[in-house]
Amino acid sequence: MAKTTDIPVFGNLSGLKVFSTGTVVASPYSAMLFAEAGATVIHAESAVAPDTCRAIPYAWNQEHRNELGIAINIPTPEGKELFFKFIRWADIWFESSKGGTYAKWGLTDEVIHKENPKLVIVHVSGFGQEGVPEYVSRASYDAIGQAFGGYMFINGFPEPMPPTRANPYTCDYVTALNGAWAALAAYLKAQKTGKGEVIDIAQFEMMMKIQLHYPMTYFMDKKILPRNGNADPKFAGYSAYKCQDGNYVFIGLVGGGPMKRGLKLLGLENDPDFPPGIQLALHGTPAGKKLEEGIQKFCDAHSAEEVDKIFMEAEVPCSIILNVAMAENNPHYLAREVFAEWEDPQYGKVKGVNTMPRFKNNPGKIWRGAPLYGQDNDDVLREFGYTDEQIEELYQKGVVKAGKGCH
Repeated sequence: MAKTTDIPVFGNLSGLKVFSTGTVVASPYSAMLFAEAGATVIHAESAVAPDTCRAIPYAWNQEHRNELGIAINIPTPEGKELFFKFIRWADIWFESSKGGTYAKWGLTDEVIHKENPKLVIVHVSGFGQEGVPEYVSRASYDAIGQAFGGYMFINGFPEPMPPTRANPYTCDYVTALNGAWAALAAYLKAQKTGKGEVIDIAQFEMMMKIQLHYPMTYFMDKKILPRNGNADPKFAGYSAYKCQDGNYVFIGLVGGGPMKRGLKLLGLENDPDFPPGIQLALHGTPAGKKLEEGIQKFCDAHSAEEVDKIFMEAEVPCSIILNVAMAENNPHYLAREVFAEWEDPQYGKVKGVNTMPRFKNNPGKIWRGAPLYGQDNDDVLREFGYTDEQIEELYQKGVVKAGKGCH
């Protein structure tokens, strides 16, 4: 068990206080990023049931490091009282639920800001806090955000193949990253003005936001771009290719320099369909067809490692498509310490992805594994003024809950 004073001083966010009541990935990942940068993060699960993320082996252990973990039943009278203690303490509050859930419990943004006017509130939901009521009240998961946000439609291979969900939980992670930067931006403003902020993040909007030229292509040209699998929808030579050994590479023959050097590798430098200075070879043109055929022929004659080496030496963008087993001993992964080991209360010594991005002067660190269910209830509640007798009463009433061995 641990309390806030047990958190070591490190990182760029040391001293910043975060209260998190989100579930699964889209909101909790935001809070975890703060924890990896030194912030004090108290993450509250529901006392009714553990977070669904715990049902995915190793997911909780990767995504909840450095946090203090409690489990409370917020809608109960005693739960609300405890909730307000954390709200008054926090600088930022992250939550994820169907739009209007906390308001139904009487915990509106206005009520919460009366308790802490400087608080940054970050609501994460599938469809937002405002809009058409039938949509606002809908439940959502990662794939629902991808579907309603138009992102799933543009991913996958051409018809008749169905649209493809981008794995793993791309919508959740994009939403969480936007939540983290938005929270920090609002926090900086609140420190200057003394006035907090309410941030309304809808998963589907985050997916529509990251579609580059796809939406404008429709609005300006009335074209719905088709799915192209791994290939770019417009230009050739930018796709995944299978090599002689059965492994794959991704090659990007785009831009004047790479095109010039790549065409030479493929023996196409003097082909009239590739005039000097050509930047792109478009699908549906003779140049596009020849480029795709030339790349595949080259890959058929070489292993993925050979293709990667030859194209790298020619300064043509290329990479073997790695899995984790291939990445583990890759020299660049090793040099940058992408993977790390730490002590986890559930599994003991574990290995996973390190903290990132890198900070040179105030680096992040892993000081603690992800807490067990309700592991820090007692220490945290004592720190917030509860006596042992009061804590026991909260357990008896089901206001707080803990897993075996945590109370």
